[in-house]
Order: sequence, then structure tokens, then C-alpha cells
Amino acid sequence: MAKPARPLRIWAVSDGRAGIEAQALGLAEAIARLRPAHIAIKRIGWKSGLGRLPWQLIPPSARTGDPIEPPYPHIWIAAGRATLPLSTRMLKWSEGQTFVVQVQDPRAPLDRFDLVIPPRHDGLTGPNVFPITGAPNRVSPERLSVDLARFHDLLAPLPHPRVAVIVGGRSKAHDLPQDRAVAMGRQIAAAVEAAGGSVMVSFTRRTPAPARAALTAALAHLPGTIWDGTGDNPYFAFLAGADAILVTEDSTNLATDAAATGTPIFTLAMPGHSAKLAHFHLDLRERGIARPFEGALTAKSYPPLTETDGAAKELLRRYDGSS
Repeated sequence: MAKPARPLRIWAVSDGRAGIEAQALGLAEAIARLRPAHIAIKRIGWKSGLGRLPWQLIPPSARTGDPIEPPYPHIWIAAGRATLPLSTRMLKWSEGQTFVVQVQDPRAPLDRFDLVIPPRHDGLTGPNVFPITGAPNRVSPERLSVDLARFHDLLAPLPHPRVAVIVGGRSKAHDLPQDRAVAMGRQIAAAVEAAGGSVMVSFTRRTPAPARAALTAALAHLPGTIWDGTGDNPYFAFLAGADAILVTEDSTNLATDAAATGTPIFTLAMPGHSAKLAHFHLDLRERGIARPFEGALTAKSYPPLTETDGAAKELLRRYDGSS
């Protein structure tokens, strides 16, 4: 592969869902911290519900969304099932001139990619596989510092300990029904009141409305702020300003974001079970990063998890060595 004159052109490709896009974009941004690069975000979809079919049966001509056409990028970073009909063909389309990277386990022949970066708990192996703990993310010291300063007026008056409460919701393996949300809210409120602290609450699109309402009702009387989904998103500022982070156990992304801060993490139990997620949370516990929330808000800090930076370095090493 002929190496380009700088800067690198990188495409971060996904179906546009926030959690999926963040993985591709986070890895691209980590590369850009190492080398000059132009990053283009590409969001794609499929006509007439074809995206639900196996990737082999989806014709590229049925694609919707941003254009995918020459000149192709130097590095293609894709995440999510929706990208597979394109990712699996990009080596051929670019005549080997694009370095093709797939985040997550693609469940496709590995020889269709130059590099696959799955979570370690998936157990995927191969010569072009580089597993990491958790998922690539957009958290960096610079981003945390910038957003903490941007939301200074909102967070500065809040008493310590400041507790970030990051709430996921319904997934294939977990759910957050109203009764669990009520119990969760009471437990969090009791701990924060006992510590004389404050809360910074952020929900996701997957948080069911009844659970969101129950947690808001349980925590609204505390000093703090509950983001209502309007205006600028203070998510990274919450992570940066927290003395402790409570995160629901349903999401690799949310826990990995939190782990990149070095701030003590406590996981909030939810109905349901995933063997892979259980393995991931065990890995975090063994590293001294996270533990189940049982009412305490204090724990030792730890070196921030920098798996995204490590993946970016490995990607460039392989890119430089390709021919």
C-alpha cells in the first residue's frame, strides 16, 4: 500500500447511532492525536428494511445516507452491523489502497479486513485481530478538560462528592423497569445525602420513559443537575467533574467511557444477564476499576483505561507495515 502524503484521510463509518458512531469516531480521533488527519463522518442506512438481512444478501446499491465513492480514504474505520456490506467489499473496491478496520466482532470472514478491533470479552482471535478491554471511545484528557471548562458555571457550585449517574436502559440482555429504577434512585439518593454530595445525571436514548421519570423524581431534591436532553450535552463534563461515577451494567460503551477517567466506578445492577458483559465487568473489577454499587461512594483511583490510544498505535503500526 503506497503511503500517502500527510494528512491521513480517515472515514468513520456507522449507521449514525450515538453509541456505535462513537466507537469508530473515537478510534479515528485517537489516530489524529498521533498524526495529522482529516476525519469524515459517514452515516449509512439501507432501503426498505434490507439492513435486517444477513450482510451477504444486502446489495450495496440499496444503500442510503452519505456517499461512499472514490476517492476512498487512506483508513476506513467502521462500526456496527449496518456497515458490513460496505466494509467487506472495501479492500476490493479500493484495490487494496484503503486500510480497512472493523470495530466489534464483524461475524464475517476476517480476511475481508486489514484489522479487526473487538472487545476482549468477545473472545475473537486471529492474526489481524487486536482485542481491547471495552470499546473504543472519545474520552481523552483534552476532551474532559475542555468540556469541564465549558460547563464550569453549571458544575462549580455543586458540593463534593459529585456523583455522576450515567443511565442506560433496555437492550437485548437487560432492562430497566420502573420498580428497579425506583429502588435504584432511593439507593443513590441515600448514599449522596449521607455523603453531603451532589448528582450529575445523564440518561441515554435507551432509558425507558418510566425509568427516567422514576429516577428524576428520586434524585431531583438533591443538589445537582439532571440533563433533560435539550441544549448542549454535558456528558463529558459530568465524567470530568465527578468524584465517583455510577453507571448501569448494560453498556460496554458507558463503562469504558467512565474507565477512561481514572475516577472510581460503581456499577448499577439491572434485571437480565449477559455472559459477555459479565466477563467485561469482571475484567474491570480485577483491574481495580469498577465494583458493584452497594451504597459506598469512595474507592481508590486507578490509572485511566487507555485502550483506544493503544488500538490507534497498533492500527498505525500495521498500516505503516502494510504493502
